[in-house]
Amino acid sequence: MLNVFRLANGRLFQEEIESAEALADLRPVWVDLDAPTPQEKGWIASRFGLTIPEDAVDDDLEESARFYEEDNGELHIRSDFLIDDDVTPRNVRVAFILKDNVLFSVHAEDLPVFRLLRLRARRTPALIEDAKDVLLKLYDTDAEYSADALEGIYDALEKVSSRVLKQDVDDRAASEVLAAVAKEEDLNGRIRRNVMDTRRALSFMMRSRMLNAEQFEEARQILRDIDSLDSHTAFLFDKINFLMDATVGFININQNKIIKIFSVASVALLPPTLIASVYGMNFKFMPEIDWALGYPFALGLMAASVAAPFLYFRRKGWLR
Repeated sequence: MLNVFRLANGRLFQEEIESAEALADLRPVWVDLDAPTPQEKGWIASRFGLTIPEDAVDDDLEESARFYEEDNGELHIRSDFLIDDDVTPRNVRVAFILKDNVLFSVHAEDLPVFRLLRLRARRTPALIEDAKDVLLKLYDTDAEYSADALEGIYDALEKVSSRVLKQDVDDRAASEVLAAVAKEEDLNGRIRRNVMDTRRALSFMMRSRMLNAEQFEEARQILRDIDSLDSHTAFLFDKINFLMDATVGFININQNKIIKIFSVASVALLPPTLIASVYGMNFKFMPEIDWALGYPFALGLMAASVAAPFLYFRRKGWLR
């Protein structure tokens, strides 16, 4: 999908592009390529003289190739953006190319941060003045999106914490708690990776001296926001580790209770076993020897002695 935005009265306006001819008379400030087709890449190459690399959004791209400036003045930046959904939270690689005061962005799927910026830029006048403002606002919006995701993690961990600390936790509840905590830990790690990547991109932009004084100060403010997010992710990692340790502790306590029961039962059965081993069958008068049903009764009793404890342990949940 090809999304082209022009700047008018400080607002972004999206233009519908269905052919190469539709690009001819446009003077866009931002061209967003969402999972672009080879045909759409050809339109961009023909209109702007820009070739989109095939590996633009590859995750295995070397770190040294993620931030660089071409001899012709093209600025290339690869950044990760967060998608926080209920199914699979993930980081999505986005390739930015700044050429002739036009920002080109290439990514494999639509991003919440991009949708949010488009909405704001349509409603808020004077929010964006040039292509570099678009890039800075994307990073600023990404920091806000990461902050909202961190608040969601904190709320989820509060629910888990109340469940762990205010009631007895059996093995089934403990496994559910561990799964929930592991999910939040994964999201927290992705947020940390995301903000670290944003910090690197902003630092590169500041070092390249491409920003004016106002944009430079805005980049510094975004970096300060990221620093606060960093400390919050560290706090959440500590909280996650505490909840995991507490849950594992409850599992160990439950296992120790089961082992204690087995130990007491085995000790209680030792005296009858000792007596049986000493006396055995050493009796002259044993009425059961002449009992016709004695043998099948003994077999049934043996089977019952195995089945009864098994069913009892299973009912108590000790075999799960």
